[in-house]
Amino acid sequence: MSSVVDSMVLLFDRPNEPIITPKGDKGAIFQLTESFVPPEYVNNGVELNNRFGDDATERIPLKELAEYPKFPNASQLPSDADFSLFLPRHQIMATEVIDTFMNVPENELQDLLSTFVYARANLNPQLFNYCYTVALMHRPDTKNVPIQNFAETFPAKFMDSKVFAKAREAAAVIPENVPRIPITIPRDYTATDLEEEHRLAYWREDIGVNLHHWHWHLVYPFTATQRSIVAKDRRGELFFYMHQQMIARYNGERLNNALRRVQKFSNWREPIPEAYYPKLDSLTSSRGWPPRQANMTWRDLKRPVDLLDITIDQMEKWRTAIEEAISTGTVIKSDGTTASLDIDTLGNMLEASILSPNIELYGSIHNNGHSFSAYMHDPEHRYLESFGVIADEATTMRDPFFYRWHAWIDDVFQRHKESRAVRPYTRSQLENPGVQVTSVAVETDGGQTNVLNTFWMMSDVDLSRGLDFSDRGPVYARFTHLNHRPFKYVIKVNNTGSARACTVRIFIAPKFDERNLAWNLSDQRKMCIEMDRFMQPLNAGENTITRLSTQSSLTIPFEQTFRDLSPQSGGDPKRTNLAEFNYCGCGWPQHMLVPKGTEAGASYQLFVMLSNIDFDRVEQPKSASGLSCVEAFSFCGLKDRLYPDKRSMGFPFDRPSSTATTLETFILPNMGLQDITIRLQNVTETNPRNPPTQ
Repeated sequence: MSSVVDSMVLLFDRPNEPIITPKGDKGAIFQLTESFVPPEYVNNGVELNNRFGDDATERIPLKELAEYPKFPNASQLPSDADFSLFLPRHQIMATEVIDTFMNVPENELQDLLSTFVYARANLNPQLFNYCYTVALMHRPDTKNVPIQNFAETFPAKFMDSKVFAKAREAAAVIPENVPRIPITIPRDYTATDLEEEHRLAYWREDIGVNLHHWHWHLVYPFTATQRSIVAKDRRGELFFYMHQQMIARYNGERLNNALRRVQKFSNWREPIPEAYYPKLDSLTSSRGWPPRQANMTWRDLKRPVDLLDITIDQMEKWRTAIEEAISTGTVIKSDGTTASLDIDTLGNMLEASILSPNIELYGSIHNNGHSFSAYMHDPEHRYLESFGVIADEATTMRDPFFYRWHAWIDDVFQRHKESRAVRPYTRSQLENPGVQVTSVAVETDGGQTNVLNTFWMMSDVDLSRGLDFSDRGPVYARFTHLNHRPFKYVIKVNNTGSARACTVRIFIAPKFDERNLAWNLSDQRKMCIEMDRFMQPLNAGENTITRLSTQSSLTIPFEQTFRDLSPQSGGDPKRTNLAEFNYCGCGWPQHMLVPKGTEAGASYQLFVMLSNIDFDRVEQPKSASGLSCVEAFSFCGLKDRLYPDKRSMGFPFDRPSSTATTLETFILPNMGLQDITIRLQNVTETNPRNPPTQ
């Protein structure tokens, strides 16, 4: 008999198939009683379940519950509807389900499994998957249940809809034990180069980038009755920093593709020239994701079905209230008292999470902005249309408008950073007396110095867990993504004092703007992308620090982004503790660490700083334990611990300088600056990790 953990894993399998059917590669079946049967199978569900069980390799008994969950709100979402956390009604549903899961007594795993199975049978599959995953990650007794790769369970959110007809054909025609030829997804399938925004499709539509955004919001939900699920250390600031870095990276890619930086969407009544045709079909609703035509506008939302009744006027009032808070450096709490505004509070106000100090006054600008953008084609539900891709955490980054909206969000944060409430760093805050950086360089495998090389790679993802109502066996889709050659940093340091530790902070930034002119630091600081951050011991005298690109503090390895969790006993040391592995699925994908560059070579600047550990160090709670896997703490923090850096996120570029006007004049003895080149090798290689095929 399988363990309860193994049984829970099966609830990820083929999410749109009813619970009465076999689950997993071995065809296990949950033994359902009438209490668990889905409503649409109330007349014959147990009989069908028993019939499937005749051929099952394993039958999983379920414990009858003393009281079954009611789900008065969540049960109202049809099984064939799409789910979005940005919609108020869906937030209420998700909170109801998560509460139910979290309130099952700890270590009562049989009761918990029955609760999960009941919910899986009776709730919308996307709603269930989100709530189930959040509960697994936050319950102490389920942290070792492996969370399945979302691109494998809901592949329609990540790739061309044409793939699935071919995939089902392959599953039906080719025997399960015969290697199957991967179905190739064209690199350019959503538009042509007539649309200049399509030059960035390789970045916006990257599966790893979108998986990162989806997983980040699993780790950092913005609503839950249990406040501890939301109230993680520096959550609002991390919302700011993670999204700021994505905008900085996106702007760098735009320069690499001869496009100007993204224009913030500040006039909420003007037409939006960017169109987007996602070419995705929802396997849940059996409908295509609605496109957005060029020059559409935001319109007041009156959609009772989503509990959306909001006007642009209301959004503008909330914006005015937030601008006033920034200008005064003060927030007004819901009880009428005031408090100083800091970046963490501002992040919780803008998103807005349940940690917002005054939801009535400051509203929910970020989330409603996504809803306004997603419903331009049907703001009153007149045509019974669902939302566009920008309202789904797993697909939102595909839309060019996501970056215009978040450019405005980032601009609000930057205005706070530039206000009187946030003082520029003093020299004593920036320097590290006795530490002198004598040289910095990057070295690529093959011997090149200060040149980073990027290229295209074809990788495979297994669709079978999300191919509902088809034959078993792996079916692979092959997609093309950006990658880079491995490299290392070599930093030479002279420590004139005694042995000590420091924090090494590594950034890169384009050397020139879109006009090919040198930057002012006030602009370039917003283009600096973090590459790594780590603590480093220094001996007295000369030191040489060597750091591999694969050790980056913001990325996770390819295996953690595109992980196949079926062979859990395979001996991979990164998988020994699934609680760690699940959490460590949050992180920027390693294959997207380096900007694309250009074939001629794009000029970048490498910045290295060795900061004073006395200002950096964080004392973790004694009960906090470390993780063994690669931790992408820069974007995702640390599980059950404090953010491991006392400095402001983005330090030293998170605020303007009071003295320096260029990056060159910003440099102190404990910093280094080096010109580097990022060159695109316009070749396509097959990922050596791909499984064997015909």
